[in-house]
Amino acid sequence: MSASSDLYQEQILDHYKHPRNKGPLPGASLQARDSNPLCGDEVTLRMKVEGSHLISEVRFEGRGCAISQASASMLTTIVKGKAVRDAEALDRDAILKALGIPLSAARLKCALLPLNVLKLALGNKTDVGV
Repeated sequence: MSASSDLYQEQILDHYKHPRNKGPLPGASLQARDSNPLCGDEVTLRMKVEGSHLISEVRFEGRGCAISQASASMLTTIVKGKAVRDAEALDRDAILKALGIPLSAARLKCALLPLNVLKLALGNKTDVGV
C-alpha cells in the first residue's frame, strides 16, 4: 500500500473516531434522513441556511461503518459555510476524492449515503450514481 493510501486511511479513521459536526442541530431549516438497507448504515443531516444562499451550520447523526460515518463527517466540513448552489453541485467524485481510497461496490454505497442525504435535504434527486 502506498504512503498516500495510508494517509487517507488514517484520515478516514480520524473522522470516524473523532467526527466533525456530529450531533443534533436545533432550529435546522433543512433536514433529511436515509439509510442503506443492505448494511444498516443510517445518516441524518440537518442544516441552517441563511436566507436562501449560505449553509451557516450543518450537523449529522447516524450509525454505521467507518466509511459512511467518516464520509458524513467529511461532507459536513466541505459544505459548512458554502453557498447552497455549491453544495448542490457536489457529486460522487468530490466525495471519493475526499476519501482518497479505492472502494468496492458495497463500500461505494456506504461512502455516498451522506451525499444522497444532502441531495434529499436540498430537494434534489437522490441518485448520485452509485
